[in-house]
Amino acid sequence: MKFKLTHQLHDAIEVRYGEQTLFNYVYESQVPERESPKPYFHPLKTLAGNEVSLFRPYDHLWHTGLAMTFAQLSGENFWGGGTYTRETGGYVQLANNGRMQHVSWQEIACDDEGVRCIEQLQWITQSGATWLDEERHITVSEVRPDAGYWSLDLAFSLVNVSQQALNFGSPTTEGRPLAGYGSLFWRGPRSFLRGKILATDGQEGEEIMGKQSPWLAFTGWHDGNHEQSTLLFLDQPGNPRYPNKWFVRNDPYACVSCSFMFDEYYVLQPGEALNLTYRVVLANGAWTREQIEDYTARVQ
Repeated sequence: MKFKLTHQLHDAIEVRYGEQTLFNYVYESQVPERESPKPYFHPLKTLAGNEVSLFRPYDHLWHTGLAMTFAQLSGENFWGGGTYTRETGGYVQLANNGRMQHVSWQEIACDDEGVRCIEQLQWITQSGATWLDEERHITVSEVRPDAGYWSLDLAFSLVNVSQQALNFGSPTTEGRPLAGYGSLFWRGPRSFLRGKILATDGQEGEEIMGKQSPWLAFTGWHDGNHEQSTLLFLDQPGNPRYPNKWFVRNDPYACVSCSFMFDEYYVLQPGEALNLTYRVVLANGAWTREQIEDYTARVQ
């Protein structure tokens, strides 16, 4: 069997294709409360074996590879660290660092066709109130050694069980310009500094910050072997406010956030579900705009 899934220390799973690790998914985070513990993917690797994620960098300890996370959720912080407040015009450490708690695995399947996992989670405030019940789907079915890439499909269904309307926002909705981060978030390696950013309609570089696009690509270099990797993030039709706006930086560090709530609150009423679906493609080398557009036309 080409795919292999193994449990590690009762708090993580590792997925391999042949001899190559694709990712570790830590579902029971051990980070401190101040960092808003949440499940995360790290390391993430390409088929060439290059690592394309960063865990707990000194500048932002709460950046944990690839993770679902929100900095502003009705006053609660599921991102980590301080909270940006309109009143102070800055970040303040508050007693509001919530956590995403793994509850159970509904399914873990691994065969020649790929990997399919269904996880149940709860979003719990620092005071101990459960605000969201989540069902998370993790799928790996597209691995193309001949073309040098594989894809990770993620689906999140968040049901409001708090008996109050929940407002999904960002520091930008609280008044900080161009800080609309939240939802699916990736922090790249240090060597991806000043990497290449591409999006639809000829958009390139940090001009994409806060702009809409159905996809965003980030290409960076690796220390040690002088190789390149490309990560392609696809927002999927059916997601709220598709195509979403992007929070993206390549200086002072590499990061991407699929930010449907970049500068406008998204309100989730009691009993309603917020459904989000994304694909992340991890590719060897530097993909050209033509390669990316050919791929997105085929899969979307």
